[in-house]
Amino acid sequence: RWWYEGVAAVYEWLFASSPMIRQPSPQKSDGKLPVFVFPSSLNFYSDDQSSHKQVLTLYNPYEFPLKFKVLCTAPRKYTVVDSEGTIRPHCCVDIVVRHLDICINNEGVKDKLRIQVTEHGTKKIVGKKDIVAVLLPKKETSQQPEDNFQSLSGSTSSDSQPGTPSRAIRPGDRGQGGGGPSLIVIFTAVFCILALMLPLSGETGSRLPDYLHLTVNQKMIAAYILGLVTMVILHI
Repeated sequence: RWWYEGVAAVYEWLFASSPMIRQPSPQKSDGKLPVFVFPSSLNFYSDDQSSHKQVLTLYNPYEFPLKFKVLCTAPRKYTVVDSEGTIRPHCCVDIVVRHLDICINNEGVKDKLRIQVTEHGTKKIVGKKDIVAVLLPKKETSQQPEDNFQSLSGSTSSDSQPGTPSRAIRPGDRGQGGGGPSLIVIFTAVFCILALMLPLSGETGSRLPDYLHLTVNQKMIAAYILGLVTMVILHI
């Protein structure tokens, strides 16, 4: 949860203060405005009551306000708090989704939630994003039957005798199977954050060389990868 809150705070700070987002707005007339929602899918679990309520975070990195509306292919199975609203520029909003029909007949059925974005003050749809929602029977994956392991016979040397006291485990002796995120995941998240903080291509007044000036599309890709990495971290 603290990873989610931390990344959400980074997004809000970037949208509010970073010059890399403050760009000429994408064209809204083509109806293909990118919609940024995290996470990209919702998994509900029958045996975990805490998972029956999920949160979608909708971001607005643009210079203009947006209106959103949540639609669903199975409206009787879900309820959404604040299914319609307005997002101010460089802000985000949390959309709480609750599954109402937890039963065995709905397990494995994939539904879709659509985040529909319209231009503020009009009813013209400028973008949309579909989120897959599925109810699973158990949160923990089913364990495979263990193999039939047996003891190995070994020779006894004078150096290793029964009753030898075990030594304390030092911090450096820990393996890589810890419960936290791996270094690659952390490095990827830090790299994406740094990429989002770099100046835009063509921006004047920066002391950084030109090859460190990124385009808007490159920054959008970095923001998308950062969202995926955050989702991986939340599932660790």
